[in-house]
Amino acid sequence: MRRAFAFVLPLVMPSLSFAQSCSFSTSNMNFSAVNTLSGAGATSTAVINVNCTGTPLRRVLLCPNLAAGSAGASSSAARQMLSGSSALNYQLYSDSARSMTWGSYSWAYADRSPAYAITLGLFGTGSEAITVYGSVLPNQPAAEVGTYISTFSGTQTPFRYRYNNGSNCDSATGTVATTSFAVNAGVVANCLIAVQNIDFGTRGVLNTNVDASGSVTATCTPGTTYSISLNGGTANSAPTARKMSKGSETVTYGLYKDANRSQPWGDATTSGSTIPGTGNGAAQVLPVYGRVPPQKTPSPGTYTDTVVVTLTY
Repeated sequence: MRRAFAFVLPLVMPSLSFAQSCSFSTSNMNFSAVNTLSGAGATSTAVINVNCTGTPLRRVLLCPNLAAGSAGASSSAARQMLSGSSALNYQLYSDSARSMTWGSYSWAYADRSPAYAITLGLFGTGSEAITVYGSVLPNQPAAEVGTYISTFSGTQTPFRYRYNNGSNCDSATGTVATTSFAVNAGVVANCLIAVQNIDFGTRGVLNTNVDASGSVTATCTPGTTYSISLNGGTANSAPTARKMSKGSETVTYGLYKDANRSQPWGDATTSGSTIPGTGNGAAQVLPVYGRVPPQKTPSPGTYTDTVVVTLTY
């Protein structure tokens, strides 16, 4: 009698576990030219590229902590870039709406690093591209013209990672790696101008001086030099012989830089008749003094002129 025996030979593959290893590289964040007088701020982005290796199919928790940067932070809402001693406030965020500040377990404020995860593939590798969103904060007219920078490296970027299924980045847990990048911006020279009209009011006979005043307001970035000129009006007349008109009739008047009406305010064609200045980020109000001298009185009516104000910087 023949008997057959079958044996099951178990094949056992031991469970393999590899130490995870992640490397990080980060692009610079360039805000380019920032107009600090616009009140709108500016936005930009940077990208953190992550490459990890380790046990296949394991989840690696990433905590890319970003501290204040080399130029520091003035508050939890404002990191800083510096150009010499002049500061420009900005912030880094983890969301495109720029509402969630990107922080670190190691800095003085409440905001922490966002949590990201990579699940390693069958060959134990995985990668991720993480976007960092940045904003130069609005309403910073006192920032001087220049190139601003803050750098991140070493203790400013304690990126931590570990095998973990959670999402907690509040502590210094896991293996640490670092990256380096810069945040930079250029504040450009810019000026804004506003005017207040001059109204000489209602007069009967023009047998005495009639005085009135208006103003030109210049707002320029700190250190920006400028000059303001007034053209000759619609008649293209000399600074003290401009013409307000009603049809073919005119009233002669002048515009001056001083209250005594001794320094005419004109344009570059009249030597010394423009007004120079240097911006400080605030509104600088420059009075314009007008005078209608005694002259033959034309027929009743409304007499007007339009003067072009030019600010050159």
